This record gives sequence, C-alpha cells and structure tokens, in this order.
Amino acid sequence: MDDKRSKILAFILVVTLITLITVSSLYLGPSWEFFCVFGTCLTVIFAVFIWLIRRRNKDSCLLPQITKHVMSRELSVPCSFLRKVAGVPTKFRQKELELATDNFNALIGRGASGSVFKGILSDGTCVAVKRIEGQERGEKEFLSEVAAIGSIQHINLVRLYGYCVVPSGPRFLVYEFIQKGSLDGWIFPRRDRRNRPGGCLPWHLRCSVAIDVAKALSYLHHDCRSRILHLDVKPENILLDDSYRAVVSDFGLAKLMGRDESRIVTNIRGTKGYLAPEWLLENGISGKSDVYSFGMVLLEMIGGKRNVRVIDDSKDRSLRKYEYFPKTVVEKMRAGKLMSVLDPRLLDGKRVDEGQVRKMVYIALWCIQEKVRRRPTMAQVVDMLEGHLRVDEPPETEMIIVDLLSIGTEKVAGKSRMKATGVYLSDVNSKVSANAGSSSLDSTVLSGR
Repeated sequence: MDDKRSKILAFILVVTLITLITVSSLYLGPSWEFFCVFGTCLTVIFAVFIWLIRRRNKDSCLLPQITKHVMSRELSVPCSFLRKVAGVPTKFRQKELELATDNFNALIGRGASGSVFKGILSDGTCVAVKRIEGQERGEKEFLSEVAAIGSIQHINLVRLYGYCVVPSGPRFLVYEFIQKGSLDGWIFPRRDRRNRPGGCLPWHLRCSVAIDVAKALSYLHHDCRSRILHLDVKPENILLDDSYRAVVSDFGLAKLMGRDESRIVTNIRGTKGYLAPEWLLENGISGKSDVYSFGMVLLEMIGGKRNVRVIDDSKDRSLRKYEYFPKTVVEKMRAGKLMSVLDPRLLDGKRVDEGQVRKMVYIALWCIQEKVRRRPTMAQVVDMLEGHLRVDEPPETEMIIVDLLSIGTEKVAGKSRMKATGVYLSDVNSKVSANAGSSSLDSTVLSGR
C-alpha cells in the first residue's frame, strides 16, 4: 500500500469513528453503553494516529537508503550512457579499477608517462586504463585537463570514460578500448608480436590514417574552447579500430593552452625520438610541437622504420653510430630516388603512386622544419593531405638531431657545439638531464621509442 492510499483510508476511518461517536451520543445519551462506544472509538482513532506517525518516521529512515539505492542504479546504468554518449568523465575509485584490470595484471602497453592495462567495468564496458606515474602536475591542474579532454567529442579521438586520483599516489585515466591495437604494430616489421594485433598496413590505409590523425590534432588545436596540446604524438598512441580508422589516444601528457597564448613553458614531456627542438632549447612550446611530432610519425609511416636507429651498438656510448631516417629521406629526394625510402613491403607486387609518396614526404618535411614559424598548422596539414592546398618542395632544414648524433659536429674549447644553433651540446645535455631526469641525450631524445 502506498503512502497516499494509506492516508486516505486512515482519514475515512477516523471520520467514520467520529460519526459513530456523534450518533451514539444522540441515541444512547450519557449512558454506560455510550461511554463504551466512545472509549473504543477514541482508542481506535489514537491507534490510527500512532500508526501514521510511526509510518512517517519509518519512511524518513528508509529515504536515505532508497535514495542511495536509486543513485547507485542511476550510476550503474545511465552513467554508462553519460560516459559513452554525452562524454561526461566519471570519477572511479581505485578499487573499481583494480577489479576491472585484475589488479593491474592485464598490461597492454607502456609509455613515457606510465602503463596501460586492459579492463572490463562492472557494466561490461571494455576499457584501457592508463596509470600515470609521477606528480608533475597538481591535482587541480590534472582535473581541469581531465574536464577539458572529457568534454571533447571527435570521431578520431579516443573517448575518455573517467579518471581516478589517489592521494600521494598514481593517477588514472580510463579510455575506451580499441580492438586492433596501436599503429606501430601495423607499420614496423616485428618478429615477436606476443599475440598483439598487427601486420603490414597497405599504402592507401596509411594515407587515410595520416588524414585521421591530422584531423584529430587540428580539432584539438583549433576547434576546442581551450587549445589542447597532445605533446606525445607517436605510433604507439595512434590506435586503429575495426575499420582501420585512426583514433588518437593517451592524453596523459596533454596540456591546455589559452587562445591568447602563443607558446607555453613546461617541463620536458613526451617520448624520445618525437620531441621538437624547442623542447631542448627551452624556447617554449606550442601547437607546432605537435606538428613536428606528427611529421616524424608520418615519415615512419612512409618508411616502415624508426626515425632514429642504432646501427653500431657499441658499449661505449660515445662511439655509437646512428641512422637518422629524415636525413636519409632528404638525401634520396635530392638524388631523385624518393621511392627507395618507401617501406619495401609496400612494393611487394603492388603499385604505389610516386606522386602520392612525394606529397607525403614533402608534408612530413614541412612539419619537421626546425624553425617553428616555417611549420604549417595542423589545419593546413589537413588541407595538404586532402589536396585542398598545394604542397611545394620544403626548404632545407638544419636537423639539430644530426648534430646531437655527433654527425657534423665541431670541437670548440673541449665541447661539442652544434653548427646550426651555436648551442653547446653539453649545455643542452645538462638541461635535458635536469628536466627529464636522464643522464644523456642518447636516452632522452635519440631513441626511436
């Protein structure tokens, strides 16, 4: 019986009893029978009032429990809708993430800022949980970035389902899980894939992936209320869905940038091999830093190899020899042998249009220009890739990495100085060591991983 019906029945009963008392007083008068009827009716009326009061108190005690139950149901079902459709990030408890990831045993990747684990939430949603190590950013800054990233909706950006902040501990970002894995498994040859998805991505899909990634970064840079710098663009952070559509993931290092700011200064963050030169020179970074990283990824997609590779792995670090793929690409371009830089697996019985390869190479070299002002914006890169903007041959660039690899350096006062910039290599080394916690540039910017 609901509360409204019980009150109506109690009211009718009380009115009936009062009517009975009135009628009895008229017919029986002040007799013993009247007082028996009066006492009985009064007792029943009193009992009804006691019952109503106790029911009200019971309902007030049950209300918090009912509210809690309803809220839990709302959080378990509609919250899944909010995550998937509305893009509202959910705050998870660490215990929830431990249960979802089998106590963080399902490792699927490791990046510059932490590790990624596969998990299944209580509502059956398959997720990728990023555990971010270190406390570079305060909680307020972290949450503001989560709010900004969680509010963005783009077909080429991975959806952020939620986050978790552990006091004096790691932080977690919970993303949607993308089935076909990361791009590195589809462009780099591997002997041991360890059950990871991968293969040789055809040329037309590589071109499509390049456009997808460029659109995602262009959206972050130009179409959000606060510009978002990804700062860790690399093949491992580009995922492929079942239709081989590229989805940019891992915003663990992302940084917000006001629209009135031209550049920001922050500690070195990102992955060695994809860092723009301005990181090392401490000139401040901007969206053009993501453009540089995109250019490096584009070259790796073209060649099917890491941009920086050790070709003579001497135990003495100073004697190591490196191959810098962008330099090789420029040399082959000058010699008119551009097709020789293409991933040889793509030429195995297949025809690849040389004009397309040339356009992709030109775009990549524009993106990795050392002078920031020469690099295009990501919006311009999208127009170039889609054929809406003419792509001219890029000018030569100094390639500071070549100097850092001890190619073409000169000794000045016992220090190795870079010709192009006049910056002492040992000075840059000390800056990187202080900011990134590494002992040398070899382990910070030269490795292709």
